[in-house]
Amino acid sequence: MTTFVPKAAVPQPQGKGIISFSHTNVPRHIAIIMDGNGRWANAHGLPRSAGHQAGETALMDTIAGAIEAGVTHLSVYAFSTENWKRSPSEVRFLMGYSREVLRRRRDELNKWGVRIRWSGRTPRLWRSVIKELQEAEALTRHNREFTLVMCVNYGGRAELADAMERIGERIEAGELKAKAITEQTIARHLYIPDLPEVDLLIRTSGEQRISNFLLWQCAYSELMYVPEPWPEFDRHTLWRCIENYGARDRRFGGAVDTVATATSDT
Repeated sequence: MTTFVPKAAVPQPQGKGIISFSHTNVPRHIAIIMDGNGRWANAHGLPRSAGHQAGETALMDTIAGAIEAGVTHLSVYAFSTENWKRSPSEVRFLMGYSREVLRRRRDELNKWGVRIRWSGRTPRLWRSVIKELQEAEALTRHNREFTLVMCVNYGGRAELADAMERIGERIEAGELKAKAITEQTIARHLYIPDLPEVDLLIRTSGEQRISNFLLWQCAYSELMYVPEPWPEFDRHTLWRCIENYGARDRRFGGAVDTVATATSDT
């Protein structure tokens, strides 16, 4: 069996907006489904855990590249509500590895000016993972130039169901009338209400589905499926996707390339 050797340290980002494209239309918010870790490991004669380990380098390089491109928000699908169906040994590895990555990388990301936020459910999630997520959020809370959303124990349908539960509680308490519910009401009860809508959703490893990821936020996102498995994804792959994105004509159901401004409900 081949021995897994991690890549060299990831070069830190050189500054926001230093990468120029053939257009000026850089997505504000990119979401990535980091797929193909296991298949990459199998193809290289490695255990599945080595694929996840290689994915850490890919994540750091992608974050650096997003900052350099001028992206302001990056959401990554780290562990879904469906991932609990995997083998107990792989779930244990993913929980422990997620905890260690957060602990190992949070200071570095803080130096890069990255704000870390967590989106997902608390039930079933290891308390030690929740602790690391909360500490990373607290450490980086004052950073404003770039936001990394770690979607851990996350599911798009679960997020909407939880939002409906909170809205229902407000109706029962007499704080809100059912007829007053609008799209903005729902948006304000999501896990991260101030998270902008996703402009570009990328899935690696050639699979072409969104797998219950950010269903509400991706209503008008551009979809891009790349053949590279996640461990082979890097800032250059990201820049290629951004270049492709900039050439697309986004109409949002109409003829004008704008997004309607959301208004709050009363």
